[in-house]
Amino acid sequence: MNIQHFQKNLITWYKNKGRDLPWRHTKDPYAIWVSEIMLQQTQVDTVKPYYVRFLETLPDIKSLALADDDLVFKLWEGLGYYRRVRHMKEAAQTIIENYDGHFPDTYDQIIKLKGIGNYTASAISSIAFGQEKGVIDGNTLRILSRIYNRQDNIALEKTKKNYQILMDELIHGCDPSLFNQAMMDLGAMICTPKHPDCTNCPVQNLCEAYRADTTAILPVKIKNTSKSDIYYITAILKKGDKYFLIKNEEGLLQNLYGFVQYEVESPISFEEHFYDQYGLSVRLCEYIKEIKHVFSHRIWHMSVYLGEITDPEEKILSENYTLYSQDELTLLPISTAHRKAIGAAGAIGDGVCGFS
Repeated sequence: MNIQHFQKNLITWYKNKGRDLPWRHTKDPYAIWVSEIMLQQTQVDTVKPYYVRFLETLPDIKSLALADDDLVFKLWEGLGYYRRVRHMKEAAQTIIENYDGHFPDTYDQIIKLKGIGNYTASAISSIAFGQEKGVIDGNTLRILSRIYNRQDNIALEKTKKNYQILMDELIHGCDPSLFNQAMMDLGAMICTPKHPDCTNCPVQNLCEAYRADTTAILPVKIKNTSKSDIYYITAILKKGDKYFLIKNEEGLLQNLYGFVQYEVESPISFEEHFYDQYGLSVRLCEYIKEIKHVFSHRIWHMSVYLGEITDPEEKILSENYTLYSQDELTLLPISTAHRKAIGAAGAIGDGVCGFS
């Protein structure tokens, strides 16, 4: 394949047809980093308002490194995969400590930061610092499999490593920032998973899959994954007009607030578990509905109940537990799964257990 021809056609198309995205108006590595982390597992249109709000509130590395955890997680609330932002804050602190607050400017340094893998390091080093490092993600894997008419399983790490070599060859000698962003847009707009728009593809004449009429079967992506199902009783507990929430100190939803939930088979078992753990008496009053929330490798089935704490408020506070008002709930970083529970309970339960 004529690599220079490929580069020229692709970049010319990108300059004329590429997407106008807010993070493409900067060379600030911090801003590019924020956008790339947000875009992991998340749609572009979803990310846009989060990106703008995050940078307005935490405009630089220092502000992120010093920010209160609740503020950081509140800004991220709804994006999911909260480990991403937790790692971002740790990486920001590392940059302050090890690089005097300046974002490291080489791929080898960037990839050592917490939460940054090959793709993100390649994106930042190429877009912010002009290094010839091709990005490998779902879009570019799909494009490469079609351009070269290869039937390697792109779900395998060995395929990704081989395709990284191809990407680094393709990017050599041209503007790395333009090339990588053009490849991203080609995958998102033209070389899509289903029904690719080959008629308007700027590199159609260089695509071996197009010539062989194999675009519809490429790429080969065979995953061996399974999701585990977990069944909870999730209780929205109140005392008067305030809610009982806990802050998760570890696990899947670390640093997020949520309602208490247990893998138990009955409301009575929930009440017993709650008393054993918190030393407080509760009564579950009404079943709301089951909510299903899907994570990457597990599914939560949450049977949502309304309930009340029957002990006096003074006892709750004496045990160092905090009750939160309705207004305070809107300010806390609460997991999407438990936001769903709030939504389910919002329209029903009037007059039950004091709910209104």
